[in-house]
Parts: sequence; structure tokens; C-alpha cells
Amino acid sequence: MKLSSSLFLSTRLAAAGLLLLVTSACASPPPSAPPAAPAAATAPAAASSLWQQIQAASANPVCDNDSQCHTVGVGAKACGGPQSYLPWSSKQDDGATLKQLVERHAAVLRAQDAREAMMSTCSVVADPGASCRANRCVLNPASAGGQPNVR
Repeated sequence: MKLSSSLFLSTRLAAAGLLLLVTSACASPPPSAPPAAPAAATAPAAASSLWQQIQAASANPVCDNDSQCHTVGVGAKACGGPQSYLPWSSKQDDGATLKQLVERHAAVLRAQDAREAMMSTCSVVADPGASCRANRCVLNPASAGGQPNVR
């Protein structure tokens, strides 16, 4: 009888230990901060957000005359310089916010290009200038020679 009670006690202790082990393995770990997203994953989102802000800041290029119309280079080519130009008006705004957004957007794109070892044709995109047409600043059309058509 002594042997069977000893075996019974050992079995119960083993079962209790196993139960403790199983329940501790199933317990949730303490909450922790979510892992930070890598910079490469957040760069497109940042560029997209900045681009939306740039579009909003340049969405109302109202003007009375050509002297109120200006351009700002946007984007960033891998070899340097802007990808294109947007018209903006100084009639109601000095353009400081727009220029700051454009600089931040270009910096994000340059960093992304550097991370991805991007290359480009290194062609220069000429500033077409802007003029007031129907009380809105618009980019001037490029002439046949590729130079801006400035009046």
C-alpha cells in the first residue's frame, strides 16, 4: 500500500507541475509598445501626406496680374533638382508655408532615393514660369525649343 500511495502522490505532483507549466505558457505576455515601423515603410506615407499638403497649399492660385504668379519646383530627381513645377499666387499668401512643405517633401524623396539607390537620367526640368490667366496662376507652356515661354 505504501508503494501505491507514493506513486499516487508522484503522479499528482507531476500533473500539478504540468498544469502550472501549461497555464504559464498560455498566459499573455505583458503589453508592450508596437514595434516601430522601419523608415523605408513610412517614407512613402510621409511623402504622400506632404504631397497632399502641398496640393492644398497651392490649390487657390488666384491673381489679378502676372506679377502675383510664381512657380515652385516640386519633387526630387535622383541626380538633383525638381521633378516638376507648380504655380502659386502671392496675392493672398507669401508662399512660406508652401516652400517649407516643398522642401520637406523633397528631403523625404531624396532620402528614399538614397536608401533605394535610385538613379535618373539627370535631365534638367526647366522652370516654365507662371502667368495670370482668367484670374488664376497657371504654368506657362514650354516653347518648341524647350525654354519657357516668358512674356
